[in-house]
Amino acid sequence: MIYRPLYVDKIMAYVDTPFVKILTGVRRCGKSTILKMIMERLKTQHNIPEGRIVSCRYDSMEYEDMTAKQMYAQLKERLSPDGKTYLFLDEVQEIKGWEKVVNSLASDFDVDLYVTGSNSRMMSSEISTYLTGRYVSFRIFTLSFGEYLMFKSQYTEVGEPKAELANYVRLGGFPATHLQEFSQDEVYTIVRDIYNSTIFSDIVKRNQVRKIDQLERVVKYTFNNVGNTFSAKSISDYLKAEHRALDNETVYSYLEKLEKAYLLHRCSRFDLQGKEILKTQEKFYLADTALRYSVLGYNADSVASSLENVVYLELCRRGYTVNVGKSGSGEIDFVAVRQNEKLYVQVTQELRSPKTEKREYERLLEIHDNYPKYVLTTDEFSGGNYEGIKTMHIADFLLSSEY
Repeated sequence: MIYRPLYVDKIMAYVDTPFVKILTGVRRCGKSTILKMIMERLKTQHNIPEGRIVSCRYDSMEYEDMTAKQMYAQLKERLSPDGKTYLFLDEVQEIKGWEKVVNSLASDFDVDLYVTGSNSRMMSSEISTYLTGRYVSFRIFTLSFGEYLMFKSQYTEVGEPKAELANYVRLGGFPATHLQEFSQDEVYTIVRDIYNSTIFSDIVKRNQVRKIDQLERVVKYTFNNVGNTFSAKSISDYLKAEHRALDNETVYSYLEKLEKAYLLHRCSRFDLQGKEILKTQEKFYLADTALRYSVLGYNADSVASSLENVVYLELCRRGYTVNVGKSGSGEIDFVAVRQNEKLYVQVTQELRSPKTEKREYERLLEIHDNYPKYVLTTDEFSGGNYEGIKTMHIADFLLSSEY
């Protein structure tokens, strides 16, 4: 196992607290492995005997027809008589009524609970209904650029980070694709399987979607338009032009389902002057850049928006709430807020022409506050300050610990 301290250290801070620790995220992003890492830490650093650590994976055939009552009875039976039991319940959404089981165990017994899941029933809005004020939620993402370099260094010589960034964008960060050296085709085969199982298990089957071809057209439109602002109406109009009529409500419903399966992240626009979230023309980013290429094929023209996607995910990983900024002359790619901190970020593949340079810096110069402002690029010689705006190579920004 390759250690992922970004998550393990955060979760370990809540050991032996009364909160249920809930890990959510897209399928195969590493939630189960993180549970194993926590179990290992409990044994080695907290001296918890193995008999007081109970682990169940509910997407196993063993639990296929299990009811909530059976789940409760089985777990109750496995509780230790000699002190606190540490319960690790993986992919619990497979058991209907799991939240009542967790609630009862947390209320009635001396337990410390860790739970993972990867669909809509694990989203904060859903969980808060069942576990009011009794849980802490951790969003697990696919590998960061730093983690990707660490994984890759286990089986091959890693190149200079700026050169490696292109591979990271192309191959993405699903941990399973970086446990050994795979070709691009092999990586996309693995990711396509993750995509298919998510679409069919977490969306089609769970929501009884009958018109799968419609759903797939909406998926392809959103994957093709990563980093572009659009609305349900934009998709509806596009499909209409292709003689595939689909009303706005259905499109919106599909987008919501994709978001609840953690394949998509919704990024709202924030009016920097009116200081309010705008309800129209949102952007969507993918849980991982490899999803786009495994479904649509690799296309060099999409690299600019994939770089934007990578920066968006990194800001989310670091705990920022991220919006698109609407300014007087256009858009700021990202306005990222974390408690009292704020960052403004523009992402551009290259700054080769004075016109591009002017456009990227001008929008940031319109913002008259003292929060850090960045222009991120892949230009080899990028760096330095322009009237207080920091220019950085994207690879340096992703590996930086200063923001």
